[in-house]
Amino acid sequence: MFSPGIERALRIAHEAHSGQTRKGNGGVPYILHPIHVAIVLARVGADDETIQAGILHDVVEDCEDWTLERIEVSFSARVRAIVADLTEDKDKSWADRKRHAVDHVPHMLPEAATVKAADKLHNLESLVAQLDQAEDPDEVWSCFNGGRDGTLRVAEEIVGVLVRHVTGDLAGALGLALQRLRERA
Repeated sequence: MFSPGIERALRIAHEAHSGQTRKGNGGVPYILHPIHVAIVLARVGADDETIQAGILHDVVEDCEDWTLERIEVSFSARVRAIVADLTEDKDKSWADRKRHAVDHVPHMLPEAATVKAADKLHNLESLVAQLDQAEDPDEVWSCFNGGRDGTLRVAEEIVGVLVRHVTGDLAGALGLALQRLRERA
């Protein structure tokens, strides 16, 4: 039941994301996001290395001193490959990063697509919860680079391609989360 690799990933992600908070979510510590991703991955039967990659999926792009090489040394070449498939190039514009994310899904490792789906599922569910709790939904949408329309368009595109590359339960959950977001948008 206990996995030293998952424990190590949790500790590293906790330290790496220290002080970071979720966008537009009232100061919620960022580390809760990779933990939720890991829970989703565990629920769909992902193996330890895929769960480790899920926990670490934002470390390289969002945290100083973390590189893909360091991920490989600290974990494995497989964890590195999954994280590499998920890491966005922050030097590109928001629109270019999102276009690449959508276009890249068919070329991802199956494990990376599963992590991407778990990541998107938590992001969608979190956004729906924020909108449900907001007095002014426009304030929630203003926290996102794409605003309401861009964020919704990208969500529809990424979910559309992800559901063709992940298992039934995860694909179904993504579809339902997107439907709930559309209803609130």
